[in-house]
Amino acid sequence: MLDPSDVAAIWLTIRLATTTTLLLLLLGTPLAWWLAHTRSRWKGPVEAIIALPLVLPPTVLGFYLLVTMGPDGPLGRLTQTLGLGLLPFTFWGLVVASVIYSLPFVVQPLQNAFASLGERPLEVAATLRASPLNAFFTVAIPLARPGFLSATVLGFAHTVGEFGVVLMIGGNIPGKTRVVSVQMYAHVEALEYTQAHWLAGSMVAFSFLILMALYTFNPGGQTHDH
Repeated sequence: MLDPSDVAAIWLTIRLATTTTLLLLLLGTPLAWWLAHTRSRWKGPVEAIIALPLVLPPTVLGFYLLVTMGPDGPLGRLTQTLGLGLLPFTFWGLVVASVIYSLPFVVQPLQNAFASLGERPLEVAATLRASPLNAFFTVAIPLARPGFLSATVLGFAHTVGEFGVVLMIGGNIPGKTRVVSVQMYAHVEALEYTQAHWLAGSMVAFSFLILMALYTFNPGGQTHDH
């Protein structure tokens, strides 16, 4: 059975994934909209930066984030100047790392959803005297709902499954930064295979339910042209 430390790790992981997903939707939506419509020469470099976590080893990304958020890093200096202290080995350090690590899993589905809408729905809204902002919230977002569902599920699930990045940034502090993946690693390291089986089995069931929900409520995983 799951012991209290397992339950604490699960709740911390859910809290981290929920916070990260909400922030990713807030940050990723305008970014995805811009990428879907811009003709700027910066589009390619921005897309490449966003996609970096897809190809970089998590420990490499975690190392550079650790340096950036450390006492001599630019972000570390900023947080200390603002009186926030240092982010590594804190919950909010995990959030920052998770947002960067899961960014492509939210931005790319939203970008594809916005791009597939075409210009016509917004042109129709403009003829009805809807402002660009009003058209975005009342036309674009409802039509892109399947993309938002995919982005939410993928962002949440990817954050839950993190290991290398969270271990580099958060370490292994019980109740503070020890998420499920790190807790399971600790069980295996201590040869506690029964506990590792329970935790791993729980994560397999969770992952299956997440994917089943995605494919049930969003067949095909993409939006259709309107």
